[in-house]
Amino acid sequence: MFQITRRAALALSVAVLATGAAHAQQRVLKYNADYDPIPLAAMEALIADFEAANPDIDVQLNNFDHEGYKTAIRNFLTADAPDLANWYAGNRMAPFVSAGQFMDVSDVWAENGLADSLSASLPSMTIDGKQWGIPYTYYQWGIYYNRDAYAAAGVDVPGPEGVTWAQFLENCEKFKAAGIDCITTGTKALWPGAGIFDYLSLRTNGYDWHMQLTAGEIPWTDDSVRAVFAEFAKIQPYITENHAAIDWQDAAAILVQGKAAHYVMGNFAVGVFKEGGMTNDNLGFMVFPEITPGIARAEEAPTDTIHIPAGAQNVEDAKLFLAFMASPEAQTKWNAAVGQLPTNKNASVNADDPFLVAGFEMLSTADGGIAQFFDRDAPAEMAKVGMEGFQQFMVQPEQLDAILERLEQARQRIYN
Repeated sequence: MFQITRRAALALSVAVLATGAAHAQQRVLKYNADYDPIPLAAMEALIADFEAANPDIDVQLNNFDHEGYKTAIRNFLTADAPDLANWYAGNRMAPFVSAGQFMDVSDVWAENGLADSLSASLPSMTIDGKQWGIPYTYYQWGIYYNRDAYAAAGVDVPGPEGVTWAQFLENCEKFKAAGIDCITTGTKALWPGAGIFDYLSLRTNGYDWHMQLTAGEIPWTDDSVRAVFAEFAKIQPYITENHAAIDWQDAAAILVQGKAAHYVMGNFAVGVFKEGGMTNDNLGFMVFPEITPGIARAEEAPTDTIHIPAGAQNVEDAKLFLAFMASPEAQTKWNAAVGQLPTNKNASVNADDPFLVAGFEMLSTADGGIAQFFDRDAPAEMAKVGMEGFQQFMVQPEQLDAILERLEQARQRIYN
């Protein structure tokens, strides 16, 4: 009896030791993020896939609300850094890179061929020739148009290649003659006007110049800035007159009703257009026209990213997770769940959604770079002053000198 009990005790001891060893071998990845319910469920599903492929890694997701995260990230990157953290591309990540709080992950890009598969996002993830995270989702901006408004004005609908800037301006005059706004927008909340400015900036002077402007490196009184507003002035007379008094959803209704032909907006608005009664038959999408010939085509696509904080404890496994989230399989699954676009050009999108298909093609072939949005690329205070200036110019173009002087004073105060 004693011998049996002794053997049982020995077996139990071995089992306990084995269990302890298994737990000791399992490594933890701490991941801080800020997901709404639908994206959260999509990320939890991907984490389950990653853990199934890497059973010795336990990913612990700590989810914040959006506003709380903006404050939290500045705290946890300094003390008690996680292994992974969500953020944004372009100038929004630059302060953390400059402060040495995000880790250089160029090796992840090199080992997984990401410079090719994520080529459109490469410029917005690169600082000083190095990559500082991976992009995994974005959504396009561009020009949505009403085919019925085109028919009413007797204007030919754009083909797959879109139209030239000269043709677009000529069409605007035809829409005006027909009593139809060529462009609608609602700038009561300011940011829709910034979308128009961003595209004019990208098409007039290019991605690098635009990023230098939002980084505070170019005076707002510079002739290159005036060149952007010179193009802005060409479309200002054709924009819905009371735009400063209406929200973007009100402007969406103007497009839906055929009272306007075009809307420079993000893809999230498609649901609103369709709720208003538009269908794939009369709702179209096109790339913003080229303005300065030869400038590489850059696009506006707010991009979500994942980074490894400099204080991360489990760097090697964090790099495994970045490679996983950069893969076409993971990006296809995540973006299908949330209705956005994968940044990996080898991923796939819902073939039944023509706007996702068009956006994916447009962004995947953008050889000039991906801008985020004015209020992401510029510091918050500069973004507010800038967007107020854009709105005023759209109402009072004759005040351009005063507007640019005010923006320049803000630049000197904010950046210096």
